Order: sequence, then structure tokens, then C-alpha cells
Amino acid sequence: MLLINKLKPNKKSKFKFKRKGRGSSTGLGKTCGRGHKGQKSRSGFKIKRCFEGGQTPFYRRIPKFGFNKVINKKKNFEVRLCDLNILDNDTKLSIKVLKKKKIIPYYVNSVKIILNGNFNNKNIIIIDNNIKISNGVKKKLNI
Repeated sequence: MLLINKLKPNKKSKFKFKRKGRGSSTGLGKTCGRGHKGQKSRSGFKIKRCFEGGQTPFYRRIPKFGFNKVINKKKNFEVRLCDLNILDNDTKLSIKVLKKKKIIPYYVNSVKIILNGNFNNKNIIIIDNNIKISNGVKKKLNI
């Protein structure tokens, strides 16, 4: 029969904590394992994870790179003349039309049309001021 008052944990299953500051004979008296003097021996001691003893920390020594402000960034895009074959004849060309046809990504602000490949549709009217044309395209389309 098991009595509640005779229950005990298994041997070595309970950790006996170190009793610091209980005399020199315990091995943890006086300085309580902190050593003599210095920052680590004081009360309220804390050091940042990146602290390097007063030396300029690594994250400040290395050059800065990465992270560009997308808000202020100019979003230019080049469109080949052969990509405009998707459009119908007599199309009024604007950035909205190019975005709808998925010729350019949604985030683009200005476009430059460059001469590359064959172009079937001769009649294209450019409405938008943000669409620029290269000299080769001007010669080919007689603009």
C-alpha cells in the first residue's frame, strides 16, 4: 500500500541550487562567483548582445548596402517594338493600355520604346507624355 506521506522524488531528479554568499568554505562566499571588480561583478550588470568592449561594433564598421526607397525611385522600363504587335491597329498608346495588355509591370511610371524585331502595325498614336521613343523607332515609323 502506497502512503502519500512516504512519496519522494527519484534520486538526482531534483537539482540542488547553489547557495551563494554563505561563507568562504562553501566555495561561493564573499564574491559569490562573480570575481573581483569589473562590470560583471556589479549589480544591475547588462551588456548588449552586440557590445564589443568599447570597440566600434561590427554592424557599424561594415559598409551600408541594401534597402532602397521604392517610393522615390523612378520606375523606367524598356519596351521592344516587336512587343507592341499584340496591340490592335490604330491603338492609342498609353501606359494604362500597356499595363492592361501586361506588356509592362504594374509599378512602371515611364516607358521607352526601343527598336528591336519586326513591327506589323504601322498606325500607333502615342497619347502619354511618359512614353519616350528611340531614334531608330522614329525612323522606322516615320514620326
